[in-house]
Amino acid sequence: MKAAVYREFRGPVVVETVPDPEPVRDGVVVGVRANGICRSDWHGWAGHDPDIVLPHVPGHEIAGVVEEVGAGVARWRPGDRVTVPFIAGCGRCGLCRRGQQQVCNRQYQPGFHGWGGFAERVAVPRADLTLVGLPESVDFVSAAGLGCRFATAFRAVRLQGRAGGGDWVAVHGCGGLGLAAVMIARALGANPVAVDIRPEALELARTAGAVATVDASASADVAAEVREVTGGGAHLSLDAVGGRDACFNSVSSLRRRGRHVQVGLMGSEGRAAVPMDRVIAWELEVVGSHGLQAHEYDRVLRMVAAGMVDPGALVTRTTTLAEGARLLERMDDYEVAGMAVVDRFE
Repeated sequence: MKAAVYREFRGPVVVETVPDPEPVRDGVVVGVRANGICRSDWHGWAGHDPDIVLPHVPGHEIAGVVEEVGAGVARWRPGDRVTVPFIAGCGRCGLCRRGQQQVCNRQYQPGFHGWGGFAERVAVPRADLTLVGLPESVDFVSAAGLGCRFATAFRAVRLQGRAGGGDWVAVHGCGGLGLAAVMIARALGANPVAVDIRPEALELARTAGAVATVDASASADVAAEVREVTGGGAHLSLDAVGGRDACFNSVSSLRRRGRHVQVGLMGSEGRAAVPMDRVIAWELEVVGSHGLQAHEYDRVLRMVAAGMVDPGALVTRTTTLAEGARLLERMDDYEVAGMAVVDRFE
């Protein structure tokens, strides 16, 4: 099969012919029909993830068709349309038994712990625990973002952030994850405020449902501007890009008893300054959010089916495997506004 492979961190990502994968006993082989190009893949390529073993095939926003099934798989058959949540819990530990697979100590992530979806086929273990069936009404390109960015945004906004009707929700960073957060917040009846340095990203955010925008490149004090727009501060604020400034501004954007959710990966920056004096005095909440459990995907799919959200509307570019590899290498330049998806593997 064809796959995009890199053999050193920050090295070239090259389309090569590699052996076809085989399913493990509890896994399947998925024929990839679409794979999102996510900034998390860039972090892996840049060497920020210690679990990656070289050579490596990235990609964790996978949608496709089951082609082969391991002997121990009960739920899936060849021909089933699926999306692949990017976290597979072990299913046996205490966290998994309590339904918290997204923080399982023995989790498996396609495109990080093993080869991923920048390929014609991908082997996925723990299939009965992990895969999510796709209704015919959801096309593969739209479903690619469900594996990570859209589902991750749902958990951050609804489950960890507890956004509700009338809340002000500030979203710092409007790449694919941030745009999904804006769309989901609006669908929940909240008032999203989009913050970014790129005019094209802010325009997409308005299309996705932002009621106000803040141009961080032109603002002397981003947090103060958000507090002014929201009449005293956001009820919920998210760092959806992962950066010291975005994290600090997000916490500083909150009103008293507000909630900050850190959902963007920090990467090489690792640690950020937090105005802890304000966290204490204003009784702010600071929480993390990591992916979405497979059993929660039905909530997202119901929103899609009801027309409340449209993941496909955030896809601004579809491309080939070779071009997708080039975009991955340059992702830190923010060349693409919105989501880019590989849907051609010739």
